Amino acid sequence: MRHLAEEIGARPVTAAEAARSGEIVIVAIPERAIMDLPKDLFEGVPSDVVVIDTANYYPARDHRIAAIDDGQIDSEWVAEQLGRPVVKAFNNIEAASLLEKSRPEGAAGRIDLPVAGDPPAGRAKVMRLVENLGFDAVDAGGLADSWRQQPGTPPYVQDFDEPRLRDALAAADRSRISESRRASNEAASAYFQQRLKPRPPGESRASDRG
Repeated sequence: MRHLAEEIGARPVTAAEAARSGEIVIVAIPERAIMDLPKDLFEGVPSDVVVIDTANYYPARDHRIAAIDDGQIDSEWVAEQLGRPVVKAFNNIEAASLLEKSRPEGAAGRIDLPVAGDPPAGRAKVMRLVENLGFDAVDAGGLADSWRQQPGTPPYVQDFDEPRLRDALAAADRSRISESRRASNEAASAYFQQRLKPRPPGESRASDRG
């Protein structure tokens, strides 16, 4: 972690310090790890600090989370665990695209990313962040609508422009959430099995999918 921090110019801090470090807090850990965060992580953090949830639920990696399997929306479950409203963003783009495909405002080929969450002011703040990072942002509604960008849905890991992203969000079918998750999970299972194998001491490992 220290080596990575030096490479990207970041300063390692504790989770509690990170939760109190700015106007936006990005939670970018596997879904299963949400439960390991301190229960009072955001206690005393001002209400206008926005929390971004970038995670995706993959049972092959995260094991079974009964509430989600029983129908709760992924990010609603995350918000419940954190005791804090969240905005869903950056979960439907591959790490390589996020790293390599940002473009100046107005440039051809600029990718659009969906942003869903509550309250609207928090969603707007995250949309501005998306745009400052070199992507366009599409307002995808409240957190209850965030299922439209979960694994297996039409917009997931697709580098769409605005018209195609809006069409993909509209084409998402809530009645197929379980089916879509199952197909996405099966497709990713081999990847996770490989990534989660014990590694020899000192051998580096790239981060898991979101």
